[in-house]
Amino acid sequence: MDRKLSSEDKFNLQQNFRRYLKFQDQYEIANEIAKEARASRVWVAGVIALLFALASDFFLGASAALFGLYFYRIFMASMKVGAAEEGREDTERWFAGKGLKFEGRILYYRDDQMMETPLDPFNDRLYK
Repeated sequence: MDRKLSSEDKFNLQQNFRRYLKFQDQYEIANEIAKEARASRVWVAGVIALLFALASDFFLGASAALFGLYFYRIFMASMKVGAAEEGREDTERWFAGKGLKFEGRILYYRDDQMMETPLDPFNDRLYK
C-alpha cells in the first residue's frame, strides 16, 4: 500500500527538512572544529612556558594565556556542537511526531525497518 502524507503538512515538512539538513551540516562542521581544538598542542607550549615561569612573571602569564586559549577553544567548540545537536534533535522529534525518521540525511517512514523507500519531501506525489 502506498502511503501518502497530508498536503497540509507539505510546507512545514519541506521547511523542517531544510532545517534538519542545515543543523546536520552545522553539527558536522562543529564536531570537526571540536576535534581540532582537542587535538591542538597549545597546552604543550603552556607547560614549557610554565617551566620558565619559575624565573619570570612574563612566562607565568604566557603559560596562563596558552592554557586559557586551549580550554576556551574546546569550550566554544563544544558549545557549537551542543547547539547544532539540540536543533537537529528538535527537528528529529518533529519528524517523529509525523511518523517519519532520518537515517543520516535520508528521510524514511518510521516503520520502514528495511529502509527500502526513501522519501523526497519535494516530490508532489508524496502528498495526498
